[in-house]
Amino acid sequence: MKILVLSWEFPPRIVGGIARHVSELYPELVKLGHEIHLITPNCDNAPMYEILEGIHVHRVPVDPGNDFFHWVVNMNQSMGSHGGKLMAEDGSFDLIHAHDWLVGDAAIALKHSFKVPLIATIHATEWGRNNGIHNPIQSYVKDKEEVLAYNAWQIIVCTQYMQREVKWILNTPWNKIDVIYNGIRPEKKQQNPNFHAQEFRRQFATDEEKIVYYVGRMTHEKGVSILLNAAPQVLHLMGDNVKFVLIGGGNTNHLKQQAWNLGIWHKCYFTGFMSDEDLDKFQTIADCAVFPSLYEPFGIVALESFAARVPVVVSDTGGLPEVVQHTKTGVVTHTNDADSLAWGILEVLKNPGYSQWLIDNAYEELNERFNWYQLAQKTDTVYQKVVQERSQVIW
Repeated sequence: MKILVLSWEFPPRIVGGIARHVSELYPELVKLGHEIHLITPNCDNAPMYEILEGIHVHRVPVDPGNDFFHWVVNMNQSMGSHGGKLMAEDGSFDLIHAHDWLVGDAAIALKHSFKVPLIATIHATEWGRNNGIHNPIQSYVKDKEEVLAYNAWQIIVCTQYMQREVKWILNTPWNKIDVIYNGIRPEKKQQNPNFHAQEFRRQFATDEEKIVYYVGRMTHEKGVSILLNAAPQVLHLMGDNVKFVLIGGGNTNHLKQQAWNLGIWHKCYFTGFMSDEDLDKFQTIADCAVFPSLYEPFGIVALESFAARVPVVVSDTGGLPEVVQHTKTGVVTHTNDADSLAWGILEVLKNPGYSQWLIDNAYEELNERFNWYQLAQKTDTVYQKVVQERSQVIW
């Protein structure tokens, strides 16, 4: 089967979880015999065309425009143009697979131009990110999501929570939505035996301090402010021997001000962006990973912590309770509740035996529930179903 994939994120462009999802799913689909052509915006000095793990990667130039939305329009024009050439030169494409609304315009245009069915993976919704639609920009994005959902032959989402959200928010029939979890390659987190852990650890904390960390985007929906509000209680009950390490790019001035106002500035380390190589090292020396999201469709960061053998504390929002099973593979706390979050962190830090039990269970779950090869097989089942249905209709 020959598939055209459109994604606005793909390494080296890594903004959120889509880049990792796309770069790890499609090599497994290549192994199942599919020919994958992926179109994505150019980034840094990455080649405009290359084959990565069997994926034909086509990077297209995109005029930055005046703002993000102009960039999205220009990206769709460039993707549509390049995709049209690919599909015109070789009319044997069976499917188009689009990842999120940002590439929707190009995907829909190609679908109608070449009468090839469109599958959409919807990773999140604008309504969910903002707990409602509050302004014209958010309304614009939601409209784009609805149009993509309407035009898709089948929709893939990452959790049962997202299945309910897409059905309700985007007015999509239940039987049009398939749930396929995200996955991870656990071997990515295997550490070099020559790694000097103690020396590396001292860059972030003293030998006496436990390391509690968050990694991700520094946006409101990720709940970093809730973690800061929980920190004083944790410090009080741990004798001040905890360092909170906050990893991620973006504007953190308001969070730094919050830490200062709470009197915990000396116990916080805002690292800014951290490379994957350093993050892999860092996770092996950390004591607790915390993801206190206000909205989270899935939470690949939780899987990465599973793979790095770090105990995980999360909020009970969105798909996180499906990914992290409370008291089995991690600790699940109440969303937007600093007291509950502090309790969860203390459960991990004060009970090393329990913490190790959570780690062992979580690592086992990776192969049982979040194995990319198995998830690729489920994706292949959706592909086969759509191609079969397409063959039985007159467009």
